[in-house]
Amino acid sequence: MNTDIENLFKDKVLGHPAALFVLFFTEMWERFSFYGMRILLVLFLTAPLLSDNAGWEWPREHALALIGTYASLLYLTPIIGGWFADKISGYRMAVVVGCIVMTLGHAAMALETTSSFYLGLALLIVGTGFFKPNITSIISEMYKGKESKKDGAYTIFYMGVNAGAFFGMMLCGYLAETLGWSYGFGLAGIFMLLGMLQFLLAKDLFGAVGGKPTKLHEVELPQNINEPNPAEQEIPLDDEKLNPFTMFDKFLIILSSVGGLLYLFNDPLEKIGGINLVPFTVGGLSGTNVVVLTALVLFLILLVTRIVRYLPVVRDRIIAVSIFGLFTVFFFSFFEQSLGSMTIFARDYTDRTLVGDSAMIFKVVDAILTTVPLIIITWVIILLTKKTFSRIGLSNIILAIAFAGLWFLVIYRLSNKFSEAGTEIEATWFGILNSFFIITLAPLFSRWWESKYNPSAAMKYGIGLILLGLGFAILSYGAGEIPSGAKTASVSMIFLILAYLLHTMGELCISPVGLSYLSKLVPPRMIGFMFGVWYLAIAVGQKAAGTMGGMIDKISEQYSMGTFFLIFTLIPIGAGVIAIVLNPILKKLMHGVR
Repeated sequence: MNTDIENLFKDKVLGHPAALFVLFFTEMWERFSFYGMRILLVLFLTAPLLSDNAGWEWPREHALALIGTYASLLYLTPIIGGWFADKISGYRMAVVVGCIVMTLGHAAMALETTSSFYLGLALLIVGTGFFKPNITSIISEMYKGKESKKDGAYTIFYMGVNAGAFFGMMLCGYLAETLGWSYGFGLAGIFMLLGMLQFLLAKDLFGAVGGKPTKLHEVELPQNINEPNPAEQEIPLDDEKLNPFTMFDKFLIILSSVGGLLYLFNDPLEKIGGINLVPFTVGGLSGTNVVVLTALVLFLILLVTRIVRYLPVVRDRIIAVSIFGLFTVFFFSFFEQSLGSMTIFARDYTDRTLVGDSAMIFKVVDAILTTVPLIIITWVIILLTKKTFSRIGLSNIILAIAFAGLWFLVIYRLSNKFSEAGTEIEATWFGILNSFFIITLAPLFSRWWESKYNPSAAMKYGIGLILLGLGFAILSYGAGEIPSGAKTASVSMIFLILAYLLHTMGELCISPVGLSYLSKLVPPRMIGFMFGVWYLAIAVGQKAAGTMGGMIDKISEQYSMGTFFLIFTLIPIGAGVIAIVLNPILKKLMHGVR
């Protein structure tokens, strides 16, 4: 394997193996399709039946219940997909399978029938499970023995994530809102297919890296930037061997998993189709609530009974990780309103029409934001082609075709914009602000973390949650004049832009550090289990986001839209203050890990 890794480093682009940029573009196209499709979901499902661009006219609560379950499952299937690649297929084959299944999912959704829509969502969930954990595992394997370059590799890779999200939401959203929903769903599938082809045809670059697993298996933590050497973790090896999974542990895992999945499926089935999988009540609680509370209690018993078996230092560190996981649930429950209630607010309650000088300024800024990143990425493609055309020429050609298509769509969109006297900004356009702010602000936050003023983990969580709450405070203020029960309004878009800015700053405080601390605090024997717990926390946050966002009509009718966002202001700020207050306790629990 070391020979294959050394061969990878012979052909370099910008100081990194050319193969890294194959992964960069594969991830870019996958994120293009993922975010391009996902931002359309709530708009398509809630769009009026009798309109120029007819949707299904679902109640917002029903749409967000389905989207919450969908988003939650996207963070659960990677646990299975990672295991499958580790044991059976290898990382590269799992990525290809994931791409093919997701392409079929996008194609099914483009048909816009009820059965094909649900089939498409199911295929996207399964495909993401194969793709998501394994493409980052390839990077981890590529940089074995070259850990000093791994941070830079992940930085480049995550630029691909944000570039894909940026162009996906912009272009899929534009086509869907101007030409029809099937164009947006279909475009996502086309680029997913092209991304898969350029990756598959570049297999000669990788050698045995990411191939089928050998009998000698090493545990890797996917999507982790700072992977410490287990020898540096100061965790007694004997302690690891004393804590295998017992039959009782496995029994609790099965029961809590079944209960959680039953809730995930029953919630949208009950609201949308009137189908109740748990038609009973206990003490006034519905069957759905009984199931989810029971699953939560069983999972907590599992976590506690495993933690107490470790020696004190290890036990304390895992308790700290568990507390961070709880704050992660809070964060994503509110942050993920960006693709739910905030997108609805952009469409129905925001003044998106510009005229005169303001329209022209927006067009110029929009053109710069769109074309400058595209020029930079095109330059990277040229560098990659020069280095690798003799070995993977067909892959380079597929990549060039994809980017030619991307340039065509960008020019088509901009030409239409500049031909209009004024301009109406698409509701999906606001979704790209998160990716734009991440790309521009990430270097500043990185400098902050590397300085002597680097906050502790709890302080980062506290700051992130407070910034998230402040973003909603701005929306609450902006929505303050909307009457109770109003279905439309014309609030200035500046409030939505500032909210996205503060939310992104909060994300930069929390999202990149979670898995890093997990890898430092958890013993190697338990890392796979806690990795699953971490994604479970995000999955719970995703479902909670859909459930809470679905209350937008009920709260805005009974109180006001401003009150709806005020609730989203107070809870994250309260959680952030608690995180800061717990800082001394969490520092002690971490036993010197920073």
